[in-house]
Amino acid sequence: MAYQTINPATGELIRTYADITDHHLEVVLTNAHQAFEREWRHWPVAERAGIVSTAAQILRRKSKQYADILTWEMGKLLNEAYAEVHLAADIFDYYARVAGNYLKPRALPESQGAELHIEPIGVLLAIEPWNFPYYQIARVAAPQLMVGNTLLLKHAENVPQSALAFARLFEEAGAPAGVYTNIFANIPQIGRIIQDYRVRGITITGSEHAGAAVAELAGRNLKKSVLEMGGSDPLVVLEDAPMESALDSALFGRMFNMGQCCVGSKRIIVVGKKRAKIFLDGFIQRMALLKPGDPQNPETTLGPLASEKTLKVLLDQIALAEKGGALVAFGGKRIDRPGF
Repeated sequence: MAYQTINPATGELIRTYADITDHHLEVVLTNAHQAFEREWRHWPVAERAGIVSTAAQILRRKSKQYADILTWEMGKLLNEAYAEVHLAADIFDYYARVAGNYLKPRALPESQGAELHIEPIGVLLAIEPWNFPYYQIARVAAPQLMVGNTLLLKHAENVPQSALAFARLFEEAGAPAGVYTNIFANIPQIGRIIQDYRVRGITITGSEHAGAAVAELAGRNLKKSVLEMGGSDPLVVLEDAPMESALDSALFGRMFNMGQCCVGSKRIIVVGKKRAKIFLDGFIQRMALLKPGDPQNPETTLGPLASEKTLKVLLDQIALAEKGGALVAFGGKRIDRPGF
């Protein structure tokens, strides 16, 4: 499994990382388990909050450094990259702020003398995708670290720099060794991690195929799992929808993060043939105004897709749709420029 940084705007291979060795993986598992049992779970919530909130401060202070990684590793437009950095910081701040109250024991009125206590369970494995390299980590790491669990992070193969950036982030924030660990693991190693007695839960955001494989192995080993799979979300434009607002929303819904978004508008349904024609004309006009270029240039509004594989899949989908009778109203071909 090749962990590589390839600049999507140029197609240039920047760096390749080797998979973790089996010996080093055993060391990582041991360290994460020991960090949980001997240290992290016993820290007061306020001290764990100090680490998480410090991570948020570092993200904001070094926002350009973190945003730049997103632009040249997966092609995210610069303004969207900054937005993701600050969103991750906001998530850290939120959980650092509210976890103390949330984790307090609560009396159960229906059972006199009984209390609800929330306790950590141990080492968790997170398998995260490339489309939002920081957000996808933050939404898992913040609550799990605050409750006292330790985390192993297996990121997508095309965003190793982003993965390493967050590992450095928690180290700089003062997290003890083993609390948060990035691993460049291959598929057989992931299987062994899921089956390891020290790992108590798994979460994955990815394809249905990957989710099914993780669910099967987690279920067979009685491990807790959270599976977030893809979606195919419709945008419905009703008869009374203001047309200009609907068009602006549709453009954002389809093109945010270059359309590489699980909650993006995958298809648009317009009620009424006359309004459909007006909508299509307006949508084409807005698409035609998008300006392709370097994602690090603030004036660029059409960045590259994250990888050549993603581009090929899209072109194959267009060809398949045309074969099935679809009409390409605008575009539909690879732009003649470097990158994806």
